[in-house]
Amino acid sequence: MKNLLITIGKNAKRAFSISVSSKKKDQVLEDYQKLILRNQLKIINQNKKDLYFATKKKLKTNLVKRLILDKKKISSIIKSIKSIKNFKDPVNKVLEKWQRPNGLKISKVTTPIGVISVIYESRPNVTCDVAALCFKSGNPVILKGGSEAYYSNKILSNLFRKALKKNKINQNYVQFINHKNRKIVDFILSKMNKYIDVIIPRGGKSLVKKVQDLSKIPVIGHLEGICHTYVDFDADLKVANNVVLNAKLRNTAICGATETILVHKKILKRFCNLVLTNLENRGCKIVADNKIKKNFRGKIISANENDWSKEYLAPIVSVKTVNNVEEAISHINKYGTMHTDAIITKNTKVAKIFLKGVKSSIAMQNTSTQFADGGEFGFGGEVGISTNTLPPRGPVGLEQLVSYKYLVISNGKTRK
Repeated sequence: MKNLLITIGKNAKRAFSISVSSKKKDQVLEDYQKLILRNQLKIINQNKKDLYFATKKKLKTNLVKRLILDKKKISSIIKSIKSIKNFKDPVNKVLEKWQRPNGLKISKVTTPIGVISVIYESRPNVTCDVAALCFKSGNPVILKGGSEAYYSNKILSNLFRKALKKNKINQNYVQFINHKNRKIVDFILSKMNKYIDVIIPRGGKSLVKKVQDLSKIPVIGHLEGICHTYVDFDADLKVANNVVLNAKLRNTAICGATETILVHKKILKRFCNLVLTNLENRGCKIVADNKIKKNFRGKIISANENDWSKEYLAPIVSVKTVNNVEEAISHINKYGTMHTDAIITKNTKVAKIFLKGVKSSIAMQNTSTQFADGGEFGFGGEVGISTNTLPPRGPVGLEQLVSYKYLVISNGKTRK
């Protein structure tokens, strides 16, 4: 196994040494779309194998939901690849250029990051998004999908390699680790820093924590999505109702789902009668503080300190009363995970205080936190969401998968 992984690393480095033209990149992505469309029944059949084993293993409902590939999902994957193809090549782009008084001509030019390894669970569409984004940005990628999506990931990565081969490009720009052994991840994180430049984990808390704790390679990603929606004193409650219901319940299994609602103390009764009633009527369990309990006639589970740090990924929400926007910001910065946090308000002054004050990588006003997604940002797709303090932050799309270098030209200048 060790020798196989080292070979994969060397193959990726070799692929990285050969640059590919923008025209060739686009042709590969065009061919990949066609191959997916042509083979969609085969893809669905392979996915059925994964679903069969997932059911047998009694995998959690949210993981099974993420695993499913049908014609609608495949159409969405093709749309994403097409969108990535239509973007301009982000490599060799001059970001800035200037000339110094001494005659030095300096340019800041984008370059690929290098070899990227993505370790992920459940979602086979990640295979397509990541392969397309990494290839378009000139970064070879090593894919390590979860065993629960083994057959789906295998066929989707093989189709990409087929598109590369057709265009006479090194197939090792995209490599899928074709083994289920869990020790593989440990070896990648601790022994492959010579071959891999960045690790991107996508999956549950235990996977991401393991990657962050063990990796000797720089990591881009997020541990949890404890997202908040704060409903301010000056909120339009109809807007608040629509946004909160969507932010919590549209898809409870994604990292952009709101997990805690913060409510201004002066609108408690009106908020509870409208928003919490609607949440409860739609099957959402409510965990709340004593002030909420006094103002809501529905069923409430009493909240404790631990509830403010929970990522439910289910139809459950924590609700807390706050005195003002400053207290909302303080709560979010203490319990949040710098993922996505929103304010519902008509007051632009309060909104500015909130948007500036939260440490989140994505801060929103009058918007559902479920928009925290590379596709929704117009990136075509994403390799993940980053909550790192250093860039990239938020959805990591094409433009975030490049670094830069400085090119300095002169006519033989020497420094005194």
